Amino acid sequence: MESRWEADPSALFARRLGKSAQELGNSDERDQCPDIWQLDNGDIAVIGRDLTSAYRSRLPAGVTLAADERLVVIPGNMLSAAKADIPDA
Repeated sequence: MESRWEADPSALFARRLGKSAQELGNSDERDQCPDIWQLDNGDIAVIGRDLTSAYRSRLPAGVTLAADERLVVIPGNMLSAAKADIPDA
């Protein structure tokens, strides 16, 4: 029987995937949100704008958000820049 995945709040930030928001021109001179990080346990942390309320009523069929989950949006160029850092499945 497979167990349900749970986020480990003790995991630490290990490395940025892709480039910083500042490098991509997605923030002002202060390097701020958004960002993509791999944690030391292999999980991924995504920092973006919380648009849970805006999208909750428009989710595609079969997509759900648990009470403790948030839908965040990041710029497309940020994920594209991280592609080289993300291994193939």
